[in-house]
Amino acid sequence: MESRLKPHSYEPLLRLSYHPGMRIAHIESGRHLYGGARQVGYLIDGLAGRGVANILICPPGHALAALRPPAALRELPMRGDLDVGMIGRLRRAFAELAPDVVHVHSRRGADLFAGLACASASSGPAAILTRRVESDEPGFWARFKYRPYRAVVAISRAVREQLCGRAGLDPARVPTIASAVDTQAFAPDRHARARVVREFVLPEDAFIIAVSAQLIARKGHAHFLRCLPEIVRAHPRVRVLCFGRGPLRAPLERLAAALKLSAHVQFPGFRDDISVVLPGVDLLVHPAVREGLGLAVLEAMSAGVPVVATAAGGIVDAVTDGREGLLVPAGDRARLSAAVQRFAADAGLRARMGAAGRERARADFSIARMTDLYLRLYADVRARAAV
Repeated sequence: MESRLKPHSYEPLLRLSYHPGMRIAHIESGRHLYGGARQVGYLIDGLAGRGVANILICPPGHALAALRPPAALRELPMRGDLDVGMIGRLRRAFAELAPDVVHVHSRRGADLFAGLACASASSGPAAILTRRVESDEPGFWARFKYRPYRAVVAISRAVREQLCGRAGLDPARVPTIASAVDTQAFAPDRHARARVVREFVLPEDAFIIAVSAQLIARKGHAHFLRCLPEIVRAHPRVRVLCFGRGPLRAPLERLAAALKLSAHVQFPGFRDDISVVLPGVDLLVHPAVREGLGLAVLEAMSAGVPVVATAAGGIVDAVTDGREGLLVPAGDRARLSAAVQRFAADAGLRARMGAAGRERARADFSIARMTDLYLRLYADVRARAAV
């Protein structure tokens, strides 16, 4: 299948083949295994399979380090946006570890301080940064923060437009490389539904909806909950599982109770085994107001589950409306409710769009594809740094 992302990916810019044997230092400054950290793990696995030596630099106790990816581990204190001492700690680590390329994967101060650490070293490594969020930042600040980086990778067209348009970065420095999904782990499983029904004590004939996202405002949970009374009146067998952690859990539980939805909505929390749960649901709803790309959407597609999502940010790069799922305008409750009800009433539609999503995930969002694109980018920036 021809990739729909091809005109917007890094592929038109590629000139050099990748070089196995490179040393790549990956900086991940968060603590939890959210979507961005999972992407780091996927990339390290893919690179290791190509003969690349990886170094993971992260705070002590990072959940990704506990998974023991194929990388040398260097734990450093990373205390956020005000931790200026991070510059010195990173400079010393780079001098000792001698990476060919430093790849910064997160914010929390790492996006600023890692770039400065590379730029201030006498012979610092080439540095790139992956930006995963679609959010505005002042142009003068973005140009200063990203100046040390040879490339600032956008994971979607929406992120690229923010960086090149509102932030004012040179488009030549902003390739697009989409996030990936583990298409082997996230795969259709005919036994999954029975496990989900049993574990969450659901009716055998339930129409099971998953929402898989941090419990924060921009993910749009409250917006979806306010649609549910209408959906439940039309389809009383609807049951919703809201997977994820975050500061809005208690307010969302109170909202569900106030809307008399307690019998229809559960908040099971964060699941590190979401790959065994998703194939057992009928539909994923992703009502985000802003989204860099939407890893949960990719995971559902890979598992053969159709999607209802808002046409926000990079989601439109993942889902073609009417093919892998249905897209609705952000904030449009009537359209969101209608889309969910359409799937609830049509098993054939669910099967067709679920199969299309699986095909799309394997073609355009595989770990192998993402790895190849990053390898070529590493080779490119490394070659330019040597000139």
